[in-house]
Amino acid sequence: MNVVVVESPAKAKTIEKYLGQGWRVLASFGHVRDLPAKNGSVQPDKQFEMVWEVDPKADARLKDIAKAVKGAQHLYLATDPDREGEAISWHVRKILEERHALKGVDVKRVVFNEVTKGAVLDAMRHPRELNQELIDAYLARRALDYLVGFTLSPVLWRKLPGSRSAGRVQSVALRLICEREAEIEAFKPNEYWTIEVACQTAAKQPFTARLTHLDGRKLDKLDLPDEAAAKRAVEAIAARNYTVGSVERKTIRRNPFPPFTTSTLQQEASRKLGLGATRTMQIAQRLYEGIELDGDTVGLITYMRTDGVQLSQEAITAARALIGRDHGQRYLPESPRVYKTQAKNAQEAHEAMRPTDVTRRPADVARHLDRDQLRLYELIWKRTIASQMQSAELDQTSVDIVAGDRQVTLRATGTVITFDGFLTLYQEDRDDDPEDDDSRILPRMSEGEAIERGEIKPEQHFTQPPPRYSEASLVKRLEELGIGRPSTYASIIQVLQDRDYVRLEKRRFVPEDRGRLVTAFLTSFFGRYVEYGFTADLESQLDEISGGRVDWRAVLRDFWHAFEPACEEAKQLPFRQVLDTLDETLGRHFFPETAENPTPRKCPACGNGRLGIKLGKKEAFIGCANYPECRYTRSLGVGNGQDGDAELTGPKVLGKDPKTGLDIIMRKGPFGVYVQLGEAEGDVKPKRASLPKGKAPAEVELSTALALLALPREVGAHPESGEMITAGIGRFGPYIKVGTRYKSLEADDDVLTIGLNRAVDLLASTSKRQRPSGKELGKHPDDAKPVLLFETGRYGPYVGHGKVYATLPRGMNPEEVDLEQALALIAARVARGPSKRRTSRSKTDAAPKAKPKQTKSRGRARSAADTAASE
Repeated sequence: MNVVVVESPAKAKTIEKYLGQGWRVLASFGHVRDLPAKNGSVQPDKQFEMVWEVDPKADARLKDIAKAVKGAQHLYLATDPDREGEAISWHVRKILEERHALKGVDVKRVVFNEVTKGAVLDAMRHPRELNQELIDAYLARRALDYLVGFTLSPVLWRKLPGSRSAGRVQSVALRLICEREAEIEAFKPNEYWTIEVACQTAAKQPFTARLTHLDGRKLDKLDLPDEAAAKRAVEAIAARNYTVGSVERKTIRRNPFPPFTTSTLQQEASRKLGLGATRTMQIAQRLYEGIELDGDTVGLITYMRTDGVQLSQEAITAARALIGRDHGQRYLPESPRVYKTQAKNAQEAHEAMRPTDVTRRPADVARHLDRDQLRLYELIWKRTIASQMQSAELDQTSVDIVAGDRQVTLRATGTVITFDGFLTLYQEDRDDDPEDDDSRILPRMSEGEAIERGEIKPEQHFTQPPPRYSEASLVKRLEELGIGRPSTYASIIQVLQDRDYVRLEKRRFVPEDRGRLVTAFLTSFFGRYVEYGFTADLESQLDEISGGRVDWRAVLRDFWHAFEPACEEAKQLPFRQVLDTLDETLGRHFFPETAENPTPRKCPACGNGRLGIKLGKKEAFIGCANYPECRYTRSLGVGNGQDGDAELTGPKVLGKDPKTGLDIIMRKGPFGVYVQLGEAEGDVKPKRASLPKGKAPAEVELSTALALLALPREVGAHPESGEMITAGIGRFGPYIKVGTRYKSLEADDDVLTIGLNRAVDLLASTSKRQRPSGKELGKHPDDAKPVLLFETGRYGPYVGHGKVYATLPRGMNPEEVDLEQALALIAARVARGPSKRRTSRSKTDAAPKAKPKQTKSRGRARSAADTAASE
């Protein structure tokens, strides 16, 4: 008997089919042990000795592996073909050795770049020993991340209440986003004008030219700064006649792009498909591990975590043959294209991402894939084939139109594709690039030809600030700087969002105030450790370890001997110094000077106090320097920015209630802004009403406040039952009610104006929450009813059969769940019996103590310690 250990159960089933009898394939479900999320897991004073802890869920799987290995001749460790996969194999072997389960068993490591029968069988014929250099690189990286996370994060928690954590690469990525936002805030737009002129050739063929020279001098971008300058230029153009001064034609070649690496796939999937980095990697992992095609499970793409751009000779040969058949010899270069990566710190350990079989076209597998899987497979397939196609050829033409006195020159440019080459199949999108004005086609012209001038169109422009980072442009920038590894970019981006340090707005990253504070603190007091160059150099050292050129403990010692004193010094920082530094660094952000508010730091309550950043027990806020005489405070935020209620700086009297004569007052409380009728008298509380979500305080007038205080209001009698329908605002937002039945209003409905017809329509819609459609995994053996997988639920992904639903355990990837696993979960749920409805919070329902979250990275469950120190 031979035993094989892989990472995922989906891959285990596929590979066991390939190997046949005499083989047992088991899954480790990713990492089996990690550093405990507590101090002392890495001990610098003991040569960086690490204390490992087996995951309780993994323990059962390890027992299964140990049981299978007894009496086996060989144990093949076939985890993923990268540094992390090497580490998982090392952990499995170490645990089995500690449990004395490997006596007489030959342990070997096998790797394959694709889950196909040929690749797996070939790997089994060429086993090797574990690569200690890759293991050392993993140990160094894991220890570094732990030491940064569990040493620096407590400093943040103590000095910067409300902050979550810091990480070796996470904090640098956050700095990139925050610095870009600061550039945008500091940006001052400049006005400038351009002038386009409609022209015609002698043959009456129209084209457009742009003013490039005036008064015999070449114009720079801002040389026409206002309308007056533009008008003078228009007059100069209109006063002259024109001829063709010169015609320049040249042929340019545009080469295809290399096949995908992890980072370039994430970038293109974001641009073309609108997929986030995490979602892209989930889909890619599913395509790699295998899709069932006509009864056989086949991996459709090669390993998806790679920074290499080279292709195997077999893949190149197959791609060239397909190009010749489908497109003809004109589209096939004379010799194969060979690519080398340009990214810093690239390991090129294995191939670029490609289809395992290029003859398996997207149309051939479409019926076996869901929409996103098909789109991503098509993207990978097209990019791979295009990378081996002929270059595109373009004719580029520039024509200078000159006045007789040479004082005015107009230029027309155009490009014509004369041979599309690889563009017939694939064209890469770009981030933040302006539209190419050279794409227009020009009529044929010759020097000296008279040109008829038509309409002159001056156009006003303003310089634009640099754009915020998208997922694609952030990944590209991290890779350019050599920061982090391509396989970690998805988890870095996810951690920043999970920590509420950044948010995605129109697919662009916007830093939250919490993220701005953390970045300001780290750049001020830990500047060296969030420098781009330092982080990239450390990444290079980790790669040197994996190459066997540097001792991993030496790298850790050099880092720790400088980092630990810096953290100890930061612990002693006076709060006053931290506050003054943050106030100075972020003053422009929180207190922007505008024409409407030239003194943004002036306290609106006392009139002579200076507003500044303050630190409370739980979070930072803005307060008056005259405390305790002046107790004015407000949440962090800028006007109508992140804190939608920041514009309400204190109680505001809106007017008098016509019935009682009492003041109608708008106030801000701990749960948001509300309106109030009069003031409290003794134990009698005044009537209050919260502002509906999305209603800005500046929009609330006396009539609106009176209507809110009059809620609930009668909408009208229900036409069928005759019962009165009422509308109001409750604990969970605006609603309508008839009898004992409630219905929440939808986003576009207004509780103050909703009419009877709309209310009846809402009540007529099903009162039961519609369960989303699920993916069928197969039929239940008892009743042949479908067993469904739902990727989104209140408590996460779940499976269902009939009226029985079972939530997937934490760490289980919904993409990997098969019918057998779903049936086991459903059976366990039935065995537990019906859920008991809780009427109050029990001890087990109480909020857990604060600790770092668990996230999923690389398709494996990562520990809290890993996440706290996450890249």
